[in-house]
Amino acid sequence: MNIHDFMTAYKRVWLDQDSAGFADLFTRDGTYHNTPFQVQTGRDALITYWDRIQLQNDIRMKVAVLAETENGGIGHWWVDYQVASEELFDIWAKSTGTGMPDREPGDPLPRLTLDGTLIAEFGPDGRARDVRIFWHSQAYMP
Repeated sequence: MNIHDFMTAYKRVWLDQDSAGFADLFTRDGTYHNTPFQVQTGRDALITYWDRIQLQNDIRMKVAVLAETENGGIGHWWVDYQVASEELFDIWAKSTGTGMPDREPGDPLPRLTLDGTLIAEFGPDGRARDVRIFWHSQAYMP
């Protein structure tokens, strides 16, 4: 796999909400750093992390390759989705440093836009050995 293949597959597993497919992109002990301070290592942790995608509806996504190296690269991703549960909104609210929309308990849930880059390094078998994402988000009421 190269960075072009990875970005295409990353988009597919996000749009398809495919946790097992996400884990399949990685080596057995592959790592996914969803922030500089949190890392998921290995298939079970990757699947558990990606399961939160099930709490998203009406997902729209774009990806692009910014740079390619011999064993990795840098990609850009942009995603917009309808938050489908208070649980996901709570997860996002605890992990973000951006402004929160004015909202009372029970009010409709917002949409989220995330804009990020990732750095990927691939192992000898072509699967991702290490992926680090860096992103910002914005919530808004449609």
